[in-house]
Amino acid sequence: MLDNNVIQSASAWPFVEVRKLIKERKELIKTKKKIIFQTGYGPSGLPHIGTFGEVARTTMMINALRHIEKFDTELITFSDDMDGLRKVPDNVPNNEVLKKNIGKPLSNIPDPFGKFKSFAEHNNTMLKQFLKKFNFEFSFKSSTENYTNGNFNESLKRVAEKYEDIMNIILPTLRSERRKTYCPFLPLCPETGKVLEIPMLNLEKKTGKIIFSNGDKKIQTTIYDGNCKLQWKVDWAMRWFTFDVDFEMYGKDLTESAILSSKVCKILGKTPPSGFAYELFLDEKGEKISKSKGNGITLEEWLNYASPESLSLYMYQNPKRAKKLYSDVVPKAVDEYLSLIEKFPDQKEKDQISNPVWHIHNGEPPKEKIVMSFSMLLNLVGSSNTDDKKTLWKFINRFHKDVRPESNRILDGLTEHAIKFFKDKLKPNKIYKTPDEQEKKALKNLAVNIEKINENMSPEEIQTIIYSVGKDNGYEKNLRDWFKLIYQVLFGDIDGPRMGFFVSFFGVKETVKLIKDKIN
Repeated sequence: MLDNNVIQSASAWPFVEVRKLIKERKELIKTKKKIIFQTGYGPSGLPHIGTFGEVARTTMMINALRHIEKFDTELITFSDDMDGLRKVPDNVPNNEVLKKNIGKPLSNIPDPFGKFKSFAEHNNTMLKQFLKKFNFEFSFKSSTENYTNGNFNESLKRVAEKYEDIMNIILPTLRSERRKTYCPFLPLCPETGKVLEIPMLNLEKKTGKIIFSNGDKKIQTTIYDGNCKLQWKVDWAMRWFTFDVDFEMYGKDLTESAILSSKVCKILGKTPPSGFAYELFLDEKGEKISKSKGNGITLEEWLNYASPESLSLYMYQNPKRAKKLYSDVVPKAVDEYLSLIEKFPDQKEKDQISNPVWHIHNGEPPKEKIVMSFSMLLNLVGSSNTDDKKTLWKFINRFHKDVRPESNRILDGLTEHAIKFFKDKLKPNKIYKTPDEQEKKALKNLAVNIEKINENMSPEEIQTIIYSVGKDNGYEKNLRDWFKLIYQVLFGDIDGPRMGFFVSFFGVKETVKLIKDKIN
């Protein structure tokens, strides 16, 4: 058990936010003896890495909570799959299918992938599969199912009863033209099946009968059983009201919407949930990543190139700071994770619970000696020109004879990731420098000196020899340029691994051959 004083003073953001949540909703939580968390997902495109981030971060808070108070918890992952499709995503095949169904609920549109009954079912399934890979505990809820099976009926009745009060909150936030036609209820067209944003002519609050003006036609329907859905800000509030949600985090761009939905939730009769506005992820151009654009890096890509734990780390770090999320950040995230794993055993308890790996692994990070960085592995892959993990292990065992795949699961997984990442992301962009005659002479001299190295020399001793060669060949005033030359010629990059360690891992004969191959 963690020391209570340590927990109460912990500055890690999951602890900070949980303490804040308990303080804000103390009496409500005592009454129901349960804390309900919620995350939202819009299945208008393939599962979004930002959605994963919401679930991961919320789970970190739940894990922190379990060390503070013994409350029952539930994490709801809600899919807005009854929303009408507004535009066709760029990253979806057979998009003609989607173009023909613009405006229809996502759950009523054929799956362009041809695998499921609907586009929403395809995307919902993918989301659940991704989340299960990370062993998240969650309750999945579908907007379509809750509307059509009547689960929202009592709440919809409440919205009808409070119609005027809700309109008084919403209308001042709209432009004048939109005010004329706005209605919180959106009917499904009986002819086209589309979700319509059209003016309301009449609402019978007691029966739920509602009449809309659809151009020169009238639509008479009911607000119940999936015949209507709510505009999303009112829908968000209704959902909080129905499920008695205590906490939901959201992107910073939804802050104003959250404030508005909170007001609606109060009108419906419940205290709105506590919130947490996180900053958005950006692509390499600094633009907001988007499901429909498919920019940035996807969940599948990250998990193909790196460990799930490195992604969790990236989600943990600085949630209130905008961060770029594209392939170049992956190696750094992996190496940061390895560094934190290495530090954890020697840290004091108060420092351990501030270490991100405590939150990633719910207080029990794996115990494994970290013998090599991901960056080093990438350089080994490039230098050896191998796509065989067994070959990489031969290099690893030269320096660490007692390390084995079966007892070093983290490292073993990273060998596979390194091969894939190098092949797909690094190799196509490598620009190898062709050295001039003077540079060739210096590198030949380096090869000669490395060839003389005793295999039992330490990496530090080898590094000293490489320094000396640089000084002897005109780089004594700027050794940075010396190493830049080595990296550009050998690795096709302006920086690289510490060369002493690289030679130890890669081998003397192999390094000499690599140099000679690159300069001849």
